[in-house]
Amino acid sequence: MEPTDAGTSEIARANIAGVPASESTKEIASKASGGTLVELCETLLITILLALFVTTFVVQPYKIPSDSMEPTLLVGDHVLVNKFVFEANGGWYEKMLPYRSIRRGDIVIFKYAYEDHPDYVKRVIGLPGDRLRIIQDRVIVNGEQLIEPYVVHEGTDAGARGQNFPPLDPYSARTQLLPDWAQTISNYIDGDDLVVPAEHYFVMGDNRDDSEDSRYWGFVGQDAVTGEPMLIYWSVNATEDDYEDGSAIGNIEGVFQTLTHLPSRTRWNRILRRVH
Repeated sequence: MEPTDAGTSEIARANIAGVPASESTKEIASKASGGTLVELCETLLITILLALFVTTFVVQPYKIPSDSMEPTLLVGDHVLVNKFVFEANGGWYEKMLPYRSIRRGDIVIFKYAYEDHPDYVKRVIGLPGDRLRIIQDRVIVNGEQLIEPYVVHEGTDAGARGQNFPPLDPYSARTQLLPDWAQTISNYIDGDDLVVPAEHYFVMGDNRDDSEDSRYWGFVGQDAVTGEPMLIYWSVNATEDDYEDGSAIGNIEGVFQTLTHLPSRTRWNRILRRVH
């Protein structure tokens, strides 16, 4: 009896059992097709779960809709945010992972305390326990002036309100600050300084005269910080007006307009730029 090659062995065994070769071939093809569909579903499910895990715990894309962090971040910059960087609640597992404490000068993404908690981006200026004040736009922390090469001043009315901080009289607090902050800021003032409480941070925009930040609405809790922008993966020439309509239709129209003018509106020199 001649040997049977590997490609025909299944058919040969089926014929010995009295099963026609054509029916056996159909059965094998059916099983292969079913197995492929199951494998495809499993792969798709794993991909979705991995994507959800990555965007929840590791990295997430954001776009910059305002000019409060210019020139570091421009309106229309699209950034990747590292969500796997800052320690959160002191859990035992954090000692096994590459978390670190928030440092002065870090740029952070956090949940704003008002208006349905949108995501904000600012730079950390004051750490827990710091004594902070602003004199004629100069930021003094623990008695020493900060060197801030990233800051720009445009001399707007908003900037004039923040030239000296904190306000040391109730009238200035009521007219310059959000109501909730105006009512509680005195609890954190010692002499001429604002004292940052434990597990909170004082943040400001780099576009110092056009940024509503901790001067106007208060501290950022450690648990509100969600990550650090690390890379501009794409940048489009845009204005704040382009992002005013936050509805689903508005977002679709914005995407369509951007894709239509993709080559001319892309800021090619900002792509893959690190954020710092």
